[in-house]
Amino acid sequence: MIVVLEPGPLATVQDAGRHGYAHLGVPTAGPLDGPAARLGNRLVGNREDAAVAESLLGGLTVELREGRWVAVTGAPVEVSLDDRPAAHSAAFWAPSGAQVRLGRVARGMRCYLAVGGGIAVDPVLGSRSTDTLAWVGPPALSEGAELPLGPAPDRPAAADVPARRRTGSLRVHPGPQADWFGPGHTLYDEEWSVSEHSNRIGLRLRGTALARPGRELPSQGMVTGAIQVPADGQPVVFLADHPPTGGYPVIGVVDPADLWQCAQVRPGETLRFTPAPTQAPASSG
Repeated sequence: MIVVLEPGPLATVQDAGRHGYAHLGVPTAGPLDGPAARLGNRLVGNREDAAVAESLLGGLTVELREGRWVAVTGAPVEVSLDDRPAAHSAAFWAPSGAQVRLGRVARGMRCYLAVGGGIAVDPVLGSRSTDTLAWVGPPALSEGAELPLGPAPDRPAAADVPARRRTGSLRVHPGPQADWFGPGHTLYDEEWSVSEHSNRIGLRLRGTALARPGRELPSQGMVTGAIQVPADGQPVVFLADHPPTGGYPVIGVVDPADLWQCAQVRPGETLRFTPAPTQAPASSG
């Protein structure tokens, strides 16, 4: 097992997510930066959907009670093994009793700790992911928490490459209420600032308010990446822990291939949107 010595601001267990329960009001959850979590698992020889620890802004420290391969991916962060520097985005061996420490994230928001065998806490509704909206799944990591590991894989990957953030804008497909805003809406013209109230539920943005009609909308199902526009005209991008339904018009849906980048933008940083090629996005829960 591994033992949590310091959890940092917020650390949770995340696997590929809790799919198929939206009709019961249960969010999907899963890692916000899916490519980083999958990379960490590949590096240590796990299946891509094995459970990892997602650390907000770093500060996570764990002790291994059995020697395992370990990898830290996602936002750039200093990694140490028993107070000696260790690699980022590469597998390294941590012997029994070793402590792995993540420093404070220098840029970006979330990093991922993958351990050979995966974190094997008991699944809830088929997933080991922590949902921070309804707190379905294991609790957030706390000091002294003991996390079992699965059987160690044979060997880690020889090498792998992190996903690279696209320069420019996040691609957006038209939402079901896109026509409510008219052809001259400013979603694609504005540089949107990320609000400090953003979290795993949604990325809240600030900019020139989008003009929207005063009519109301019955609650409807929401996919991950949906861009809702509340009454104040400031868009919200639904992320992994979003509620399955919502009552505000959806102007667009962030392309699933770009959505992971929302995990790494900090409050005060800016982003832009651009129309995606005319192809319907895949539903991601």
